[in-house]
Formats: sequence, C-alpha cells, structure tokens
Amino acid sequence: MTKLAITAPDQSIVNERRDFLKTSGLGVVALSGLSLAGPVVAQAAPPTASEGADNFYKSNRVVIEKVRFKNQYNMRIVGNLVSSKDRKSGQQSPAIIVGHPMGAVKEQSSMLYAQKLAEQGFASLAIDLPYWGESEGLPRNLVAPDTYAEAFSAAADFLGTRANIDLNRIGVLGICGSGGFAISAAKLDPRLKAIATVSMYDMGAVTRNGLNQSQNLEQRKALLAKAAGQRAAEFDSGKGIFLNYLPLQLPSDADPVTREFWEFYRTPRGIVVPEGRTLERTQNRMLTSEVRFMNFYPFNDLELIAPRPLLFIAGDQAHSREFSEDAYRKASGPKELFWVPDAGHVDLYDRANLIPWQKLTSFFTQHLAA
Repeated sequence: MTKLAITAPDQSIVNERRDFLKTSGLGVVALSGLSLAGPVVAQAAPPTASEGADNFYKSNRVVIEKVRFKNQYNMRIVGNLVSSKDRKSGQQSPAIIVGHPMGAVKEQSSMLYAQKLAEQGFASLAIDLPYWGESEGLPRNLVAPDTYAEAFSAAADFLGTRANIDLNRIGVLGICGSGGFAISAAKLDPRLKAIATVSMYDMGAVTRNGLNQSQNLEQRKALLAKAAGQRAAEFDSGKGIFLNYLPLQLPSDADPVTREFWEFYRTPRGIVVPEGRTLERTQNRMLTSEVRFMNFYPFNDLELIAPRPLLFIAGDQAHSREFSEDAYRKASGPKELFWVPDAGHVDLYDRANLIPWQKLTSFFTQHLAA
C-alpha cells in the first residue's frame, strides 16, 4: 500500500431540495455516511453487495459490554466496550474510542473496527453519537456538531473510571463524518493521544462547498434561506420535516455516490433499523438541522493537536479523498496520509479485505505505548 507521510416529507420540498443538490454537485454525499439511530440490527442475509464486506462481523476472541455514561449536556451516551478475552486480570490496557459514520450508528462500521482492534489487545469503545442510536437526544437525527465532538471527551471521562484502562493511553478513530468530529474533540482535549480517521468527511466543508468546490455562494445562501423558511413550518406544526435524501428504492438515474451509499445503507450489507423506527426514516434528517454544518470548521487551528500524531486513511478512489488531503495539508506535527489502493469511500466501512488493519494496529501500538 502506498503512503504519503510525515510521520413522510412534503414531496415538493423533497423534489426542490433534490434538484438543488443535483445542480450543485453536492448530492446525497453531503450527508456523508448517513443512517440513524439504532440498537436493533435488521440483518436479512449475509452481505453480498461488495466483495469482502463484513459489517456484521462477530469475533469469538472478544467480550462486549454495553456501557452508559453522561456527557456535559447531561445526555446519556451509550456504547459497546470491547475487550480481548486474553486480557490479563489487573492489566491496564490502552483504549480507542470509535466514532461511526455521520448519521450511522455503532453497529454500522464502528463495531467491525472495535472488534478487530480489541483482538490486537486494545480496549475499544464504539459509541453512538447524541441523537443517534441508543444515545439520548431529541429530536432524533438532529445535526449538532459541537455535541458530537463532546461525546468523544465524555467517552474519555468514562474510560478514566475503569481500573483496567490506562487514562494516559487513549486514542480515537473517527470513520467518515466522525473523523471531523474526533479532530474537533482532539483540538480541545489533550487526553486524546493519537487520532486516526478513515474515509473522513469534513461535514462543514461539504455542506458549504459541495464536493470539489461545486457549490457557490449564491447556492449556499439559497439553501440557508430555504432552511430558514422551513423553520416556520416546523415551528407551527411542532414536527420536523424529514427529507428523503436516501430513498428506499434506488432511482434509475441515481448518481454514483448516491448508489455507493445506498448499496450499504439500504441493503442487507449494512441495514440497521432503530427500535421503534422505520428504514425510510433512517439516514435522513431535517434541512433546518443540516445547515448547522455550514458553521463547522474542524480543520481550523489543527496546530492545537500537535505534537500528538494524526493518521488519515482513505481509498485512492474515494469521492471524499479531498477532505483527508485538506486535513493533511493543514496539520502540523507528526502526520501521515495513507492511501488504500483501489478503495472507494464506503469500501472502508466494511470491506475487511481492504481495510489496512496492520497500519491501524501499528499506529496505535506506537503512539499509545506505555
């Protein structure tokens, strides 16, 4: 592998929003990762959409403990703490907090990574971000980037209470949108000693600019005006208007990025349906909430993280590769940009045959050493 290193919505609103996204070039990728809350796994069949896909991997070498703890907003965060069965009693382990793709849940991608890392001797904590999965937060599917970032620090608070975990050896792994949230957290929290991202999205940049700078200022302002107008309707009804970004059925004219996400989130390869919810509502969220991302700048002031190390992993065919490249350019201190050959964005969610496990293991082993 090659590396670069230094060390039930209103249909008129749905159609208008979809047309806007198509013309801007942003498309469904602005939701990067998509999916919603959910403890209930709807696994109809083994994954078949992509070679090597193993989202619902179950290791016989680990122990999984459901844990709950509060963040500073007094919201309950729920996660799965995964440990190796070979861990010796009384031994303190390094720990890695794992964040799921934007709009997904810990059962989508995160638990695959958490188990694989635990097999290598790390304690791993796969969390549901607030407003998603089993974690608290109303309304569901709310976009709240500051609250997302705070969840990683809350996870570090929790890990510090466990006698078998070394508080001085905590790392973080953010997948897709959680890459940006983890970086945002690490800027404020020096307890996060080593930061890795996989298929990272800068949710702020893609909402402001689209992919490859395809959205201009006029389009951005139009989207903000639309969201502001929609707030009035939501205020009057008391209900959020959810948009159908990722439909149940893939349109015949779907763009390649929409298709890439659909083949994970809308097929047995990656479907997770929250308890009490429907598949149609998962992955989708409110425009009035989404525009908060326009004020989210995770890559500003990256020098706050140095000299802690950063590792950016992305597929060399990923539509999202610009975000890892941008963060790498802006980062100071130890940093590495690691390309996975022939891999796209979603490939690194679950294609166990492509994910560079050895690279992740060596990174965290080196930088979380006792």
